[in-house]
Amino acid sequence: MKFFVDTAEISEIRELAATGLLDGVTTNPSLIAKSGRKVLEVIAEICEIVPGPVSAEVAATDYRQMLAEAAVLRKIAPNVAIKVPLTPDGLKACHALAQEGVMVNVTLCFSPAQALLAAKAGAAFISPFIGRLDDIGHDGMELIADIVQIYGNYPALKTEVLAASIRHPIHLIEAAKLGADIATIPPAVIRQLYLHPLTDKGLAAFLKDWAGTGQSIV
Repeated sequence: MKFFVDTAEISEIRELAATGLLDGVTTNPSLIAKSGRKVLEVIAEICEIVPGPVSAEVAATDYRQMLAEAAVLRKIAPNVAIKVPLTPDGLKACHALAQEGVMVNVTLCFSPAQALLAAKAGAAFISPFIGRLDDIGHDGMELIADIVQIYGNYPALKTEVLAASIRHPIHLIEAAKLGADIATIPPAVIRQLYLHPLTDKGLAAFLKDWAGTGQSIV
């Protein structure tokens, strides 16, 4: 499974990229607004840090304006993926951009039918939102399972399943077990993945025993 980080905070991205665990980045208008910076500057800086796909979302809802915004965003760097909403205009824009060889991330997916439409439109990535479905009493993992199964039935569909709206490590592990290609994860959840009380306990014991020897490696 590939790991994308879901943030527009440069310091977080730089720190995670240094671990070698990061395969890409996703942003959206809310994350850009939270950063307090200009969108083009933020995306350009992220693309310098991360060689993998960096999703930059259009703010328009009209097809022609989406293409106009995409034209600006895609000039930033070759690894920019244009993010569009799963609407009729968004899918139309996805198809047009995909025809030109542009990576497109279709976002705000909440049903298998929507995911199938995105794949037919040529999306490079489909972003089903797990946590937001859980929030309204639905099982977000059922959506991941359905999309993975449907795409698996048709090898001609090359769209990767990008599990989004991940709230905790269990979301990530379940998505991985179901075969999602990618997970886009908030930095705080990525840090949670390291944690286990037995790791901490074992390390403390090792360090105590080592200190007792009075030795130093360097």
